[in-house]
Amino acid sequence: MQTPTLSTTPGVPLQRRLVEAGLLACAAGLVIHRTWVELPAGRFGESLALALLWLGLAWVLRRVRAMRMADAMAIVGLLALVAMAGPLPVLATVLLAAGAMAIGSLFVCDAALAFVVGAGVVAGVVGWLLPLPVHRAWLYAPLLLALVFARRRVLADMARTSLAEWHASVHASPRVAAAGMLALGLASAGAWLPTMQYDDLAYHLGLPWQLLRNGRYALDTSMQAWALAPWAGDVLQGIAQVLARAEARGPLDTAWLLASAALVARIAGRLGAPVEFRWMAVALLATLPPVTALLGGMQTELPAMAAMLALLALATRDEPRGLLAVGVLAGFLGGLKAMHPLAAIGLVAIAVARTARGRGVVTPLLAVALALGIAASSYATAWRICGNPVLPLFNDVFLSRCFAPTAFNDARWQALPGLPLPWSMTFLTGRHLEAFDGGLGMLLIALAGAAFAALFDRRTRWPAVAGLLAVVLPMTVIAYARYVVPGIVVMLPVVVATLVRLYTRRTALVMLAALCVLDLAYQANANWMLHTGAIKRAVGALGRDAPLFDRYVPERSLIDAIRRRWPDARVLDLGDASHAELAGNGLTTTWYAPVLHADALAADQDATGAVWARLLQAREVDFVLLRAKDATPARRAGLARAGAHRAMTAGPVECWRLARDASE
Repeated sequence: MQTPTLSTTPGVPLQRRLVEAGLLACAAGLVIHRTWVELPAGRFGESLALALLWLGLAWVLRRVRAMRMADAMAIVGLLALVAMAGPLPVLATVLLAAGAMAIGSLFVCDAALAFVVGAGVVAGVVGWLLPLPVHRAWLYAPLLLALVFARRRVLADMARTSLAEWHASVHASPRVAAAGMLALGLASAGAWLPTMQYDDLAYHLGLPWQLLRNGRYALDTSMQAWALAPWAGDVLQGIAQVLARAEARGPLDTAWLLASAALVARIAGRLGAPVEFRWMAVALLATLPPVTALLGGMQTELPAMAAMLALLALATRDEPRGLLAVGVLAGFLGGLKAMHPLAAIGLVAIAVARTARGRGVVTPLLAVALALGIAASSYATAWRICGNPVLPLFNDVFLSRCFAPTAFNDARWQALPGLPLPWSMTFLTGRHLEAFDGGLGMLLIALAGAAFAALFDRRTRWPAVAGLLAVVLPMTVIAYARYVVPGIVVMLPVVVATLVRLYTRRTALVMLAALCVLDLAYQANANWMLHTGAIKRAVGALGRDAPLFDRYVPERSLIDAIRRRWPDARVLDLGDASHAELAGNGLTTTWYAPVLHADALAADQDATGAVWARLLQAREVDFVLLRAKDATPARRAGLARAGAHRAMTAGPVECWRLARDASE
């Protein structure tokens, strides 16, 4: 009897048609919406130039040390991170990651999985301790070192296993491994940028800087409406910053990227993908445009991506304490953002189904307790202080005194009439994200058919269902593209395994490589920094932050100058809310600070400036930052009445010093 070929296997032709329909739909969308016009050709050229530079340095290293190209590229990437971020932030992140792995090794045996699980435990525990004055390097460092020492043998075994797996995977497919590492290196360039994104300057930097300067976190919603929002991601940033005595965002973001890449490759292998396609899954992750953008900031989608992949990894293997690890990861996602547990509900379900068999009653109850304990610190604190666990969300329901009794809603992100959300997010990205069209990448449409084809195979069916839920469920809440990024990443190993099953090796490789190049071409559209060549300028600055601050966020240059000379000065930012790094000494008149916002609106009604002068005095303001658009006549008059004089300028930003002594 003749053995059926792949093309005659029942269901395969239909599945191929689904895959090809997704690819054709992507091509059609590019033409219909003229998205090709938005292609940032100059930035794409810079990415190719950086790739050539990376290849050249790796080639020299390979010739000198007689190593494989993928190994050389990894070393170049490490050296670049140290040069751009600084050695102390990198060492601080290594210590934090090692401590997290030591904790995670109590639950799981895989290194990347242990890091993510352990980081969840660390964030959950420290989250409860934020108001206490205990956040000092002299306490963090010994505790982390003690954890590493106590688990040194287990960590050494993990390191040996990971190194052996690395060598085996590179040896099995050296060329594709080199391509995957090159893509990963280009993505990691986002971590070379200093922190300049709006949400980070207005909010996320506040917790790390308060821990560094004050040793504790002030739970003050009067000056920041999001002060009690889920803080797990910022807690980990804060620990790294306290250890480094400087911002360590870039190295920690790189750790999340590496953990995600390792998990994507591992999951793809367990779903049936051979080694070279595991590397292609890594390349798809690395070239997804929002990933590079996330590496340049402190948004929660980056650690959430790793946590969701960790859940999928637990659903594809047996771990001795896997159910407890699922509880930790579910809690960690809740501690990052309330949206993430909703998106991960399918992943939690299949991970529980895999790990809960034969565990009795005690272990599931303990897993639930872990999830609640790790997730609950911010919600419980917000409930205790303000009576609204998700402040400022749903305050029309909770009616907290800490915020206006209205339903918080960002009207910018609305579904477009007549267009499916995945379609408009892909080709009209600027309507759904602070980005440019194409900035989400093309995979949401291009691999949609492959995602549905994955439902036909027993091995990929439930991971595909969980991944599709992770994409679709956030869309039901808000039409905001960044929230679907973790779901897209979760789908990558699933669709790679599906293409391997449906097509020949050559055809599948060509398909995936073409998608990687297409996404890399649109990488700079993922946010304004990438779109304006920030990575090129970071390389030109050789790791110095000042040139980028002067160009993109001059407020940070002025704040740095103030902090160096007058460390306790109070600074009022009348414009772009770049005050979080002042660790409690920063004030803003934006809606983030509801009390001062109301006072500023009232003061603006007095053209004489008298009300503004009294307000500045009452708030004990030492310096005022403003741009021309913020310098209303009432504010200018208020500064004059307060005896202020212009002390410094940085680009379009003026810094005014008030007559009162600024603690010289």
